[in-house]
Amino acid sequence: MFRSRLALLALLLSPFASMSPAEAHGSHGGGGESLEAGEFDFTPIITIEGHGGFDINLEGDPKHYAIDGMFGGVFEWGLDNGGSFAIEAAIGPALVWGEAEHFYGKVHIDDHDDDHEEDHDDHEEDHDDHEEDHDDHEEDHDDHEEDHDDHEEDHGDHDDHEGHDHGHDHSHDTDFKRTDIKGFLQARYAPNDRLSIALSWNPYYVTKDQGEDIQGLKNELGAKVTWALGDGDVNFALGDGIEDLVNGVYLSVDHRQGWESDGMYVGNYTDPRVGLGFTFGGDEISLMIEAGPRFYVPGSYAGLDPRTDLAGEIELSVPVGDATLFVHWQQTYSWEDAPGWGEGWQHHVGTGVTFTF
Repeated sequence: MFRSRLALLALLLSPFASMSPAEAHGSHGGGGESLEAGEFDFTPIITIEGHGGFDINLEGDPKHYAIDGMFGGVFEWGLDNGGSFAIEAAIGPALVWGEAEHFYGKVHIDDHDDDHEEDHDDHEEDHDDHEEDHDDHEEDHDDHEEDHDDHEEDHGDHDDHEGHDHGHDHSHDTDFKRTDIKGFLQARYAPNDRLSIALSWNPYYVTKDQGEDIQGLKNELGAKVTWALGDGDVNFALGDGIEDLVNGVYLSVDHRQGWESDGMYVGNYTDPRVGLGFTFGGDEISLMIEAGPRFYVPGSYAGLDPRTDLAGEIELSVPVGDATLFVHWQQTYSWEDAPGWGEGWQHHVGTGVTFTF
């Protein structure tokens, strides 16, 4: 029974890996035996993770890296019918190389593009008026042509700068930048051993202005429902076969909204997913795979229409005593090619260790 509930708890919580390494990977350690109704337990958790983001759908293939150290714990109460209620909190430093973590789908729009185009159109109109007086002002017209050529040259230079359409060159600079502060808070209610409902807050404090990063508090709010279709107990080391994989299938719906540190609303996305989780090997190595559409709605700042992307995640974890080693890979694909965004893949990979006490 303990193995079944522990595997199911890991299965239900694993989709949060992208938002909180402490919460996601710490859950593999559980809090010991499943709690009886009315029982309470607290489990301290420390997670150290190195991760990187690779936006290869953007011009210049920008990248960013970080090492996070999250310190926190899980407060859990046992409920009737095998249910539970848990509050998890964690906070710690995030060492940043390149740019800070950002909410999915953020684009860089430069108003100077529109202003420059408008000025150029006005200049063309003035040039047409000047052509009408060409016979009387030949010399002035030659001077104007020279100015116009200079303006065209400047416009060409501006075109070269239009990396804003698909990302900024600052992303190439992946030298160590600073140490930010990352946090996580989640409340999770599981009325039974198959259904889980969670609300989460992911604050991220940028410690100083640097490049595109603005000092201040970024915020992300999330809500998620996960429903296990089977009993969650799929362990090939105990004799389960391929036909038993159905017991590890789950469905989830995750909705998230994000704000930048200057208060700008970045947008929101909703991920309905189908997932599969199972264990194998004598040490109960856990593998989890999930995928589904991502319905993304950008904030008004972007001037872009809503779109549907493809998103998925693969996670592998190995318990070693009171620690859990993990590696996860998140991938998204977009078919949209628009200003500030590009068609193609984005990847996020991470690896680390979680200690439970």
